[in-house]
Amino acid sequence: MEDVTIYDVAERAHVSISTVSLALNHPGRLKRSTLERVLQVADDLGFVPKERAVVRARKGVHRIAAVAPFTSYPSFSRRLAGVFDELGDSGEQLVVSDCADIAVSTSPVLASIPVRGHVDGLLNLGVPLDEKIGERLRQRLPTVLLDTRYPGLPDISVDDHEGGRLVAEHLAGLGHRTVAFLNEVETYPFQSPPVLRLAGLRSVLGDDGVVEITVPRGTSAGAAAVGRLFADSELRSRVTAVVGCRDLVALGALAELRRRGVEVPGSMSVAGFDDDPVAETLGLTTVRHPFEESGRLALRTLRRMLAAPGTPIESQLLPLTLMPRSTTGPAAG
Repeated sequence: MEDVTIYDVAERAHVSISTVSLALNHPGRLKRSTLERVLQVADDLGFVPKERAVVRARKGVHRIAAVAPFTSYPSFSRRLAGVFDELGDSGEQLVVSDCADIAVSTSPVLASIPVRGHVDGLLNLGVPLDEKIGERLRQRLPTVLLDTRYPGLPDISVDDHEGGRLVAEHLAGLGHRTVAFLNEVETYPFQSPPVLRLAGLRSVLGDDGVVEITVPRGTSAGAAAVGRLFADSELRSRVTAVVGCRDLVALGALAELRRRGVEVPGSMSVAGFDDDPVAETLGLTTVRHPFEESGRLALRTLRRMLAAPGTPIESQLLPLTLMPRSTTGPAAG
């Protein structure tokens, strides 16, 4: 049987050859419906791009991919640092692909990786998967997930619900009864870390004890959320602590509170999540996420999958640690 060519894929998908090339090399330039149709046809026909055909007789290309919105969140760069640390001088190549903010867009960069075949495996450092992309990865490319899940793929994650619970118990122990959770707008429907953290807070403080304030994403989110809080005098009179959905939001809130002359923690406590490097410097109470360790562990896991194809790999849950610092104290009375 002759090898399937790019011409066959184009003819079956009723698109041009250039459209197939875009689907394989620049998926973000195509409409989602067109991209999905081309990749489905490629899967159905068993299409192997020329680059993969050249190397498929070898053991592998000794190249892996890491995909995440690295430029949107510092935490993903910390995961990547762990991957590089584990990579060392092994001779493996790491192909790093940046994708759009996962909270407000889909991630077409993931869609064509299994078809393009230019890597031996994939480290998905936190991008949620829809069914079509998830199945394509599960069937065609060894993949390890970080802080996201898909049936049949091993994941390395933390319990963000537990993280929210840790913060809530800390604040409750200090006498706080009503707190504000400062969140950022999310349009992509998935169980994101902020969603789980909010649920964890409410599991301790109750639904009425946690008021969610949602503002547009960005470096000014924390300040904007504090502005919303102070615009509601009744709510402001009840809230004794604010919790940012991530450290950047919490630190923005901290700066805005101090600009308004609010004593922290005397009049308002502040907490966050992730334990970014600057959090310790500024004394922010937060929850430490083992980002670097998760990156190291992800690469070790992928290497195990490549060394023994088909061997079941269990998912792993890493611990979170509460880091109490100077921005939280007894509730103002």
